[in-house]
Amino acid sequence: MAAWRLLWAVLLRSGLGGAARRPCTDLRPLDILSEVVPANGVSSGIRMLQVQGARGFQFSASAHQALSFPASQIFLYCDLFPEEFSIIITLNVLSAPSKKMEYIFTVVREESHMELVGLSYSRNKLHFLFWSRELSGGRETRVTFHGVSFSDGQWHTLVLAVSGQFFSLTVDCSDPIDGVADRPFPASLATEGSRFYVGSRRRRKGLFTGLLRQLVLLPGADATSQVCASVNLQLAVLSIPPALQERPPTPASSEGLDHPYGADVQVTLGPRPPCVETEKARLWFNASPKGLYLCDGRAWVAVLEARERLDYVEEYQNLMTNSETLGVEIFVIPKVGLFAATANRHSPPGSAVYKWTNGKFLSYQNILTSQAQSWCYFTIGNKIFLAVANFERNDRGQEFSVIYKWSRRTETFLPYQRIATHGARDWEAFELEGEAFLAVANHREGDNHNINSVIYRWNPRRRLFEANQTIPTSGAYDWEFFTAGPYAFLVVANTFNGTSTQIDSHIYLRLGGSFQLFQSILTFGAADWEVFRIGDRLFLAVANSHRYGSGAEVPNNSYAINSSIYELHVPAQMFVKFQDLLTYRSAKSPVYVLAPYPSALDWEFFSVGEDYYLVVANSFDGFTFSVDSVIYRWQGYEGFVAVHRLPTLGCRDWEAFRTPQGAFLLYSSARQPLSKVLKLKTG
Repeated sequence: MAAWRLLWAVLLRSGLGGAARRPCTDLRPLDILSEVVPANGVSSGIRMLQVQGARGFQFSASAHQALSFPASQIFLYCDLFPEEFSIIITLNVLSAPSKKMEYIFTVVREESHMELVGLSYSRNKLHFLFWSRELSGGRETRVTFHGVSFSDGQWHTLVLAVSGQFFSLTVDCSDPIDGVADRPFPASLATEGSRFYVGSRRRRKGLFTGLLRQLVLLPGADATSQVCASVNLQLAVLSIPPALQERPPTPASSEGLDHPYGADVQVTLGPRPPCVETEKARLWFNASPKGLYLCDGRAWVAVLEARERLDYVEEYQNLMTNSETLGVEIFVIPKVGLFAATANRHSPPGSAVYKWTNGKFLSYQNILTSQAQSWCYFTIGNKIFLAVANFERNDRGQEFSVIYKWSRRTETFLPYQRIATHGARDWEAFELEGEAFLAVANHREGDNHNINSVIYRWNPRRRLFEANQTIPTSGAYDWEFFTAGPYAFLVVANTFNGTSTQIDSHIYLRLGGSFQLFQSILTFGAADWEVFRIGDRLFLAVANSHRYGSGAEVPNNSYAINSSIYELHVPAQMFVKFQDLLTYRSAKSPVYVLAPYPSALDWEFFSVGEDYYLVVANSFDGFTFSVDSVIYRWQGYEGFVAVHRLPTLGCRDWEAFRTPQGAFLLYSSARQPLSKVLKLKTG
């Protein structure tokens, strides 16, 4: 409770602080296109056309003077252009441009007609120009990006990021193209007496003839990560004019029809796309299960629907692994495919990455590891990483875990950074306020389980992770990050303190730039936390693996232990127990030795249609590793109820995923070099 009181104190203090010095404009997306287009989109010289389900504006030559506004309209506090910024453009070039250049926008000084900033394109080239009297003797500097083509009649979203002497162009969230200039963008480019011109450079010559849907200036930030979070990369939206967000009106009669709208009905296939205001009236056909849905601007509304329900589970693929598998990570690399990384016990041959090919996982890459426990996939901007938690020392006696980076050239993961760890069990990646973090669960150093686990922060200048905060843990097994409203949390699964597994696991709240203790929960050899939401309710499920207390003998005929589900109770400002579920534990050893016969080790939450499920990885019941793992279905007031029992052998980890072939579960075995892919049969 002290953490909540501290939080409110911080908020109150922040509201009483003095005002900081303000930049020339608010550090928010500045919608340049909305400044020149009326709210209803109707104006002389402007046509609104719909192509491939998306609307954009086309400008006539007569409108080039009207499509402008003074720079002071957006630079509110001074007359300087931002030193660092991104420009986001969504356009559709209806036909290939001639040899001349067409201008997307310019900033022109009125008295001298000097072009201060501009963006134009010609055949297979995009040009960014700027003027700097201080640095270039009063000459124009031009940065040209070669090999870019938009003349295919498709929508494309461009992000141009500018910072000093660095210029980067990303098209449809593909690999960035770096531009070269002999001089940096000026730190103080005065815009006094200048105007923004959209679709021209103030003259008829060089008029933009395509469709423009988005033109945004974002000061002080590289917008690539924000834009590329969109599902539809070619139509990613940061900010578009209101007229493009509304459905075109339907005339009462087609007689004498003379309006600026073109229309074609488009039905989206495949996984569920986002339903936002800009996608209003779009149809989506979900092939499995069959259903037709209409976007109302906020949610998909069923037009025709066959409700999907889980009937049973069938064996789909036996996945042979390098050795026993202690963890699995499922991830998708955009434009490459679906992958599974297995954390394998023995080295060599180490661990492996598999790629989903023709409806099966096939071996793709082997990676040398040291009794790997788990993998963590994450991205930073357009960079792709995979971090392994190594539990043991390598053959040279060195103890470290490794972060690998995806190489687009070789299409493999290559070593990127080593980090010293101690019996690492887990990595957790998360982002806070635009910064990337990694938390490692250090299990033990020698025989000492009471050691620090570490949170690392990405240093964008060095392009490396650096230690940011240490947190005392006891046999840490798992980290889980989650948010509740504006608050960020980390929960750790503490397993063993040297004498007992009956110890507190802790939830930490982010306050004042660090994580501080928020709540402690008694657990029994906690091996995993799973965070999930059902409606507006937030839950935490813990997998309790082992009950052992110093000086307390465990009865030989007692082989069961409860794992628990907790729910966030907002009025009480804490997590309260919601339900206990019976899971299996070890009763073999009178002393604790790294849980040699662990029991419940993992929870995985997934959904099928409108139903929610939890599956638990049961590993040992006191006699055998051939133990049923159980699928529980959410039944409202009853909580989770067991509905399917799945025969498993030393089950260690579950992962749920979907492909065009359907919905699947993958479980890893810590007792044999064989994992299994199970298919969820629905009706």
